[in-house]
Amino acid sequence: MKTLAVISQKGGSGKTTLATHLAVAAEQHGLPTVLLDLDPQGSTRVWAEQRGGNVPEVLSDHPKQLPALIERAEKAGAALVIVDTAPNADQAALTAARVADLVLIPCQPSLYDLAAIGASIDLTALAKRPHVAVINGAPVQGAAAEDARTTLAGQGITVSPAIVSRRAAFSNSAITGQAAQEYEPRGKAAAEINALFRDVAGRLGVTLPQPQGVAA
Repeated sequence: MKTLAVISQKGGSGKTTLATHLAVAAEQHGLPTVLLDLDPQGSTRVWAEQRGGNVPEVLSDHPKQLPALIERAEKAGAALVIVDTAPNADQAALTAARVADLVLIPCQPSLYDLAAIGASIDLTALAKRPHVAVINGAPVQGAAAEDARTTLAGQGITVSPAIVSRRAAFSNSAITGQAAQEYEPRGKAAAEINALFRDVAGRLGVTLPQPQGVAA
C-alpha cells in the first residue's frame, strides 16, 4: 500500500479538490483507495456524503489517529491512501508528511502562492519525505502556469509536468458529490486530473492496470 499526503500551508490552494479527484482517479484505474480527511472543516466528508456511499471510502478523525487510520485502511485492502490536510496546521501536516510515501503540494500560479510554498517545502524536508508540487487552479489561457512552474523549478522544487486548470467541471461536479472525470469523462478537467494521477502513480512506483472508460 502507498500513502500520498496532500499538503499546503496556504489556504485556497485546492488541496481537497485534488485529493478527492485523485482518489476517484485511483479507483477508476483499479486501485482500491481510502481518503483520509484531517481538515476540521470536513469538506471531504461533506463531498463523500453527497456521493451516497460510492467509492472511494472517506474516513475522518483527529490527526493523532492517522497511524491507526492508515493501518485500518491497509487491513481493509486499500492499495492507496490519500491524506487531505488542513492549511496552517503545522503539526498535523508534519504528521501526515512523515507517514507518506510522497507529498503532493498544490500551488496556485500567483505571487502570494509562489512565495508561500517555501513553508510546505520546509515541512517535507523536516519529515524527510519526497515531494512534488503541482500548479493548480491555473488560468486556461496565458503563460502564468508555465511561468510559475519554471519559477518553482528554478528554486530546486520538484514540479509535476501536469497542470490543473481552473475549470467549471471541478465546481459543478462537487455539487452532486462527483469528480470532474465522472461529470465530464471526456472533458479537459478529467484529462488534466488523469495526467496528474499517472504522474503521481509513477512517482509512487504504482503499476496501473489498463483503465476502463478513462480519458487520456
